[in-house]
Amino acid sequence: MRLLVVEDDKNLNKQIVTALEQAGYAVDAAMDGEEGQFLGETEPYDAIILDLGLPKVDGVSVLTAWRREGRKTPVIILTARDRWSDKVQGFDAGADDYVTKPFHMEELLARVRALLRRSTGHATSEITCGPVKLDTRSGRVAVDGNPVKLTSHEYRLLSYLMHHTGRIVSRGELTEHLYDQDFDRDSNTIEVFIGRLRKKLGVDIIQTVRGLGYLLDASQTKP
Repeated sequence: MRLLVVEDDKNLNKQIVTALEQAGYAVDAAMDGEEGQFLGETEPYDAIILDLGLPKVDGVSVLTAWRREGRKTPVIILTARDRWSDKVQGFDAGADDYVTKPFHMEELLARVRALLRRSTGHATSEITCGPVKLDTRSGRVAVDGNPVKLTSHEYRLLSYLMHHTGRIVSRGELTEHLYDQDFDRDSNTIEVFIGRLRKKLGVDIIQTVRGLGYLLDASQTKP
């Protein structure tokens, strides 16, 4: 999953980005509303964390512009304001959730997980596909109850596919959603990670759909 953090406080921005990266996400960052709005319009994020009190363009204006253009990316707003009217304004502009500063990082991470689950139609932190279970809260993967150790990139790939179980995902989409803006992207590496995942999982749930991409389908699991 790929996220965008738009926060003008340099230290807080770095703390959020670091926490999200450690949780297994690919993360881009912007320090003002103008840059944040541009990235949100040009990059395919799975969720955005947006501060309201931004320089150049305020967060509500940024969010309003995204929604006016029909962009449906889930957004969590950050605000140091404790007035209920500011929260209402954020929700009316199109926000999906909010966190009031100061906040505990674990709360923000939990809200991000919940937002991503809801946006892809999952009800709990544990996502299953046949014998494979992925716990988005702990970042652990198990097959038939047996833990499977994955690298960060392998986990990102499996997590994205499991969040989109039953839908064909192209290599291009995977490349766009698994790597941040500064990563040297090469869609051929996706094939390498798919091969490693299949070997480590040991079950046939990742199907290759020729010319289209990959499909996670538990019905094809071999006994």
